[in-house]
Amino acid sequence: MDGVLIHEETALPGAKEFISRLREREVPFLVLTNNSIYTPRDLSARLESAGLSVPEENIWTSALATATFLAKQSENRRAFVVGEAGLTTALYERGFVMTNDHPDVVVLGETRTYSFELLTQAIRLIEGGARFIATNPDVTGPSSDGPLPATGAVAAMITAATGKIPYYVGKPNPVMLRNGLNKIDAHSEETALIGDRMDTDILAGMESGLQTHLVLSGSTTREQIQQFAFRPDFIHQGIGNVVDLI
Repeated sequence: MDGVLIHEETALPGAKEFISRLREREVPFLVLTNNSIYTPRDLSARLESAGLSVPEENIWTSALATATFLAKQSENRRAFVVGEAGLTTALYERGFVMTNDHPDVVVLGETRTYSFELLTQAIRLIEGGARFIATNPDVTGPSSDGPLPATGAVAAMITAATGKIPYYVGKPNPVMLRNGLNKIDAHSEETALIGDRMDTDILAGMESGLQTHLVLSGSTTREQIQQFAFRPDFIHQGIGNVVDLI
């Protein structure tokens, strides 16, 4: 989503044409984001304000992927959650009860207001036996004023306090992509992933068996590609260069 379709609430060149082409040709697609703060409805409205018409059912977040994963992993469906509406709503819709009373799992997501009290509770619950799950490993997130600490950075603090490393569900974990493929009834052999980050997007796509397209309109520059041991299948200046491939 960010760095591929939009940048700071503005649609990137070719993004509108790309979404229109997908919908005209009835190509199943998902817009992915590791951000767990917002619900798909929120993100659909955000894209609409940028001039991009993407229904909420075509948006797949790390919060949704985490809730889908945990629904198969937790019999009692009791979770202590540090996060915002995107995460709590996704878990609620999967039948979870949000509680600090003997939860099966502690779920860490992204929030702009990390509470010392909640993090202290999370640490104590993990030490008491609750499993530690995090929506995504991103250590920073973007803002107009510069980088903000994100889920991965806060997870590292909890790990330092408990000695427990979380299981990350979001990109680059192929679990997020495989659940997304199931959602749109697609197969990896006939699916492509377009992303702007080598360390999350392209890695996730490669490990899931998808064709990978890196666009240089976001986080990764052409020079930075050389720092990685793997390569995308294709490199483009931006999403506009991908339209004619559909």
